[in-house]
Amino acid sequence: MAKINDYYQKKQLMEKLSAELAQLEQDQALKHELEFENKVRDLMKTYDKSPKDVLQILGAIDPSVAGGKADSAGGSRPKRPMKTYKNPHTGEVVKTRGGNHKTLNEWREKHGKEAVQSWQQD
Repeated sequence: MAKINDYYQKKQLMEKLSAELAQLEQDQALKHELEFENKVRDLMKTYDKSPKDVLQILGAIDPSVAGGKADSAGGSRPKRPMKTYKNPHTGEVVKTRGGNHKTLNEWREKHGKEAVQSWQQD
């Protein structure tokens, strides 16, 4: 009996989704967007361009285009600032750009996170 219940539930879901899809297909804004998408795809095909090529072109025109950064493999993110910590107990100095430093972690275990953070120098 579980299969028949599953069948009717899925059938009801399909009918509901079908009704929603039919309603979406009548939406003029969606029709306009689909028409635009088709024209862009046709234009890309005419000029033998990929979506990546189009994003590069758009990125050159407007750097705020999200895909403009997609092709750069590395170095696009600015470096983290160098932080310097000086242990007042030993006088040892640690310089790091990240928080996962072996010596800092040892200090945090021994003296506590807040204490080590207070040792950061400007």
